[in-house]
Amino acid sequence: MDYDFKVKLTGERERVEDLFEYEGCKVGRGTYGHVYKAKRKDGKDDKDYALKQIEGTGISMSACREIALLRELKHPNVISLQKVFLSHADRKVWLLFDYAEHDLWHIIKFHRASKANKKPLQLPRGMVKSLLYQILDGIHYLHANWVLHRDLKPANILVMGEGPERGRVKIDIWAIGCIFAELLTSEPIFHCRQEDIKTSNPYHHDQLDRIFNVMGFPADKDWEDIKKMPEHSTLMKDFRRNTYTNCSLIKYMEKHKVKPDSKAFHLLQKLLTMDPIRRITSEQAMQDPYFLEEPLPTSDVFAGCQIPYPKREFLTEEEPEDKADKVNITYPYATCCITKQQQQGNNHTNGAGHTGNPDNSHAQGPPLKKVRVVPPTTTSGGLIMTSDYQVNPSFSYIHCHCFWIVIYVVVY
Repeated sequence: MDYDFKVKLTGERERVEDLFEYEGCKVGRGTYGHVYKAKRKDGKDDKDYALKQIEGTGISMSACREIALLRELKHPNVISLQKVFLSHADRKVWLLFDYAEHDLWHIIKFHRASKANKKPLQLPRGMVKSLLYQILDGIHYLHANWVLHRDLKPANILVMGEGPERGRVKIDIWAIGCIFAELLTSEPIFHCRQEDIKTSNPYHHDQLDRIFNVMGFPADKDWEDIKKMPEHSTLMKDFRRNTYTNCSLIKYMEKHKVKPDSKAFHLLQKLLTMDPIRRITSEQAMQDPYFLEEPLPTSDVFAGCQIPYPKREFLTEEEPEDKADKVNITYPYATCCITKQQQQGNNHTNGAGHTGNPDNSHAQGPPLKKVRVVPPTTTSGGLIMTSDYQVNPSFSYIHCHCFWIVIYVVVY
């Protein structure tokens, strides 16, 4: 390359360190890289941004997939990629997103801690409904565009802070059912320690045992195609149907004071139907009677909520990220983002990092929400993708063959 042209090109190239102030503002760390809370140095706006520095040098295939996917996805509840920076000096790749002050994992953890301190603080019913509706709206957009998420879990659901997008959600059906159950109970529905399922073998005995302990062993009439699943012979050899005779989703949820005749439970049953063919779609779920009863879902999931959820804390270089309650849960395939919008009457929006859908209210239906998504192999930045809810995709395929309808994306 012509030397003078190279010098000229280098001078014109925008550098992250020249445009943003982010030193000492690390909010996330993982195998994917680091995430920083950043502000523009030129003062063109006062917004908070999330800068994700991808681990390694150069552009890997996974980074290319992430960038290509994020540039195509345009939905209020799917995380929005603002810009890509390539540092030619150290060959680092930086991705710029809107900043999300909260994520669902930390919100649920906040409520779980209140129960442990014997001062239980339930997630507001309206907030649970709004969160679920926005997650479904985002995942419906992804599925409609033939995108599979494949890593849906609370840590991947970003909740915006203050700003024009306050309170919206970004984002597979079984996984959404797991999240819904956790929103209702503040407890992960299928506990499984990470080391128990860390294997390349798609068959996970311990995880299946936990699922059957909650759901019961599937009857042949309820899942006829289970015989076609990989490792079915191993499954029948390892598990005895009569061991789980007294186990059912009804009994599990009743322990957590969720009534079996409630609309919330009926929707949960449909989301956690073991036979993927019979499991409802995101579009069908959005039309469920649950969303038509009071309180109606809102664009701002924090509407009317006075709970002081803690903001993200900055990390030191050696400090590990948060990190209590490390449990594995079957949240097969998906990522989403919740946003928080300033209240204006009944309007609500996302805050940091991702925007939600504007209200598209219909006379008899809840307002539409927006979701923002990110590609596979990376983790949610501002809200670190903790190992707590990670699931082996192959395993999810075994017991819930239908998850693969979701996108394999991860939010900054």
